[in-house]
Amino acid sequence: MILRYVLMVAAVLLLSLPVTARAEQAVFSSRSGVAIGGYDAVAFFERGVAEPGRHTHAVMWKGVVWRFSSARNQAQFEADPRAYAPAFGGYCAYAMSKGLVHEGNPQLWAIVDGELFLLNNRRVHGLWQADTAEMIASGRIHWPAVLRK
Repeated sequence: MILRYVLMVAAVLLLSLPVTARAEQAVFSSRSGVAIGGYDAVAFFERGVAEPGRHTHAVMWKGVVWRFSSARNQAQFEADPRAYAPAFGGYCAYAMSKGLVHEGNPQLWAIVDGELFLLNNRRVHGLWQADTAEMIASGRIHWPAVLRK
């Protein structure tokens, strides 16, 4: 409970900073302020599924709301959010490898070396699987500078 309060205060403070001070912060893709389309980031790792989160299990981190299917998953995320948050802010990893920004689809995902990557559609999912290591390396070159284009 205390950690949740601290995170919410930190989020308010972060959002009150001037835009130039926030520019270096990681930016997560969100629809209506909710990360990963409301899916549980921990469930990808723990259960190997894209599982919708609940309104009752939510936390504010990095300026967006993260939802979870259980209090246990929420607690795991709160203990180490960087371990569960998707790479490239949850934007499509294939698009990021090309220097583009497209929404990631939580139904199309991969975990590579302990990192969650979201993809945009089935076609790019196939392309991603053909050369994952190279696309991750290319995406890292573009991230997060591509957001300032």
